[in-house]
Amino acid sequence: MKAGFAKVTMATALATIAPLALTACNRPAQPVTDLMTVNPDEWPSWGRTGSETHYSPLDEIDADNVADLKLAWHYDLEPGYTASTPLMAEGKVFITTGHSHIRAFNAETGKLLWEYDGGTRERAKSALQMSWGSKGIAYDKGHVFLVTTDGYVVSLDARTGKEVWKVYDYPDHSPRNSNGAPRVFAGKVIVGFGGADISPARGFVTAYDENTGKKVWRFYTTPGDTVPPANKKAEEVMRKTWPSGWKNEDGTRRGGGGTAWNAFSYDPDLNMLYIGVGNGFPYNRDKRSPGGGDNLFLASIVAVDADTGEYKWHYQVCPGEQWDCTATTDMTLATLKIDGKERKVLMQAPKNGFFYVLDRKTGELLNQPGKIAKVTWADHIDMKTGRPVENPGIRYNGKPGMFEMWPGPTGAHSWMPQAYSPNTGLVYIPVLENGALIGDGQEGGGEITRGMGVTLIPEVDLPGGHRSFLKAWDPVKQAEVWKVELPGSWPGGVMTSAGGLVFEGQIDGKFVARDARTGKELWSFKTVSPVVGAPITYRMNGKQYVTVITGAGGQGAGMQTIADAPYRTDYRLPRRVLTFTLDGKDTLPAFTYSEPTPPEDPDYKPDAKRSQTGFMIYAGNACLVCHGWNAVGGGAAPDLRYSPIITAPDTFKAVVHGALKPNGMPPFPQISDKDLEDLRFYLRTRAQQAPAEKKAAMNKLKAAKASNAKPQDFAGKWNIVIQSPVGPQKAVLDLKVDGNVVTGTAKADQGNVDLAGAFKDGRIKIEGKASMPMPITIAYDLTVKDGELQGENSNGPFGTFPVTGTR
Repeated sequence: MKAGFAKVTMATALATIAPLALTACNRPAQPVTDLMTVNPDEWPSWGRTGSETHYSPLDEIDADNVADLKLAWHYDLEPGYTASTPLMAEGKVFITTGHSHIRAFNAETGKLLWEYDGGTRERAKSALQMSWGSKGIAYDKGHVFLVTTDGYVVSLDARTGKEVWKVYDYPDHSPRNSNGAPRVFAGKVIVGFGGADISPARGFVTAYDENTGKKVWRFYTTPGDTVPPANKKAEEVMRKTWPSGWKNEDGTRRGGGGTAWNAFSYDPDLNMLYIGVGNGFPYNRDKRSPGGGDNLFLASIVAVDADTGEYKWHYQVCPGEQWDCTATTDMTLATLKIDGKERKVLMQAPKNGFFYVLDRKTGELLNQPGKIAKVTWADHIDMKTGRPVENPGIRYNGKPGMFEMWPGPTGAHSWMPQAYSPNTGLVYIPVLENGALIGDGQEGGGEITRGMGVTLIPEVDLPGGHRSFLKAWDPVKQAEVWKVELPGSWPGGVMTSAGGLVFEGQIDGKFVARDARTGKELWSFKTVSPVVGAPITYRMNGKQYVTVITGAGGQGAGMQTIADAPYRTDYRLPRRVLTFTLDGKDTLPAFTYSEPTPPEDPDYKPDAKRSQTGFMIYAGNACLVCHGWNAVGGGAAPDLRYSPIITAPDTFKAVVHGALKPNGMPPFPQISDKDLEDLRFYLRTRAQQAPAEKKAAMNKLKAAKASNAKPQDFAGKWNIVIQSPVGPQKAVLDLKVDGNVVTGTAKADQGNVDLAGAFKDGRIKIEGKASMPMPITIAYDLTVKDGELQGENSNGPFGTFPVTGTR
């Protein structure tokens, strides 16, 4: 009787509690503000509204029915940059691809209505003005606004695509480019630019009248001689933090940067515009500002009056920035209940790995920032001062060797948008887990850009690196709620909706919808191509749609391509606009992928020294920006290892010197004929290595089956070949095995390394220390199959490469 009574009582209790639990789940976790829900049917701006939440209040498509989502229409695009976010307004979907090529489609049918070419490829005078492509555009009151990569701000009639006005943004010939999305707030078009990595050009943000194109104000983010009236207060604040000034003795500019190219938010109630400011140049603060100082407003969030550009407050995430630490990731505005009080906040996950919640009226830090990824440059943020407590050694100035730094220069969060849902109270962040090596500047030593004053190796093969995640973050508790590990090292931008969903594309060619509360995958669509740009959702005639643009690109200036190599990021893959709805009837045409193969090159003969020379030319001329680290293409441009032009010297010269400028390939006329041939030789070398590297990457990606090798199978001398980026490197492994303990020596022309490790599950993992010239770890992960040694060699920060060996 008692047992039965207990069962009945428990069942009754559960029946009573369940409805209450469901009600609680449906109640918003945080206040839903009018700024988030205004104009719910449209998506007229990068983050949908000035709050930059990437949140839609639409809920027709929800966690219960998203499995029924089908393709409604699609549009095939030409090859070129497509890592961008579409817009929707007045019944049209607007997109930008390539170098400010704009198209408008009927939002229900996908019919092309008009298109406009920004003209960059004809006008551009430098590789920087053609590097990357436009990430987004803006819409307001019947007009579409764009900024071309070479600096023209343009207003188009949204009905016809005709130019209404056009102005030029750059005041001088300093190297600049514009590829971030403009914003339209308070009747003004807000425009920034990039280029702080390559010159001390002074950063600024400009506001233009949206009706006429007339400049309303310009706000400078670093100090200088020109001080507009609106910048007077800001200039006073900045100059104190550059104690030795920013000029050389001859009057030329020594230090600068602070470009605000991507992140802008707007609060209409406070009439404040928030600017996310980038890094400084040179990277090394001792060269930029010999007297030290915080160097405002580098790596800062700055609030200004939206009407005048007058400074209100700032918060600096990396004082004395010298690690490519930027605050140019999106800033989300919301109302949060913190300590029982509703606070109007600004939330940002900048590159540096911390998550910040600020009072958006005053800039006050509201709670202890949490770490969204591995962070080694600072221990924590001091709540009294708001400043980071830096770890010893991270200030590399004047110190020997190199320091391991997490996050690396591509950040724990890059430009790909995060999203915030008031329903769950969570921020959804595309997170990168990658480290780098950094040290004082020197001749050579891994520098990829002259004048930075730093030795930087950004694509480092470190344990736990080359990974990416989608993380759901509680901004009040400053804690991770759930995470999903994603394929590759470069996640896509994020969108969330009131339907309880989070949408994100992946590098492996999947577009995925997840449960916003748990991260569980509820729906996916095979897009063929990677998806990096953020999706949007909108409503037409009572029906909800979801749109995304496919195509790789934007991987941290060509870095972070190595971990994506096992996936199809091929530039040749079809790029498309894809739009979905619950009763979609469209289908994609069949696509047959042909694996690329290196061109035949019977005259090639290995020459490691010449390959090394060619690599330095490849790096020094920033070829990696588009064509990838170690010439491993990431989809932003053709993978040159498979291009037939590398075996044709005349064609190669013509292309590098400008023959394909109309296709988006910047000209490099300054590269001499000799350097061209060394560069071409390096690419021919990489082509020879590509098949073995591809095979090794695929084998690593697949679930590894247990090896049948026994410990004594490894003992003895092995002639091994390591497929390094500069050519096959030969060595001899002399191994001894005692039980499961493995010791030995690696002997090569460069020197010998003592190794030690262990046998486990059919494999040996051994490592040792070397100096080349800085201390590095040489490691091997090997097995024996069919009498052959197979596996990988991890060569410190320089990468992981396939190894084969015979006795």
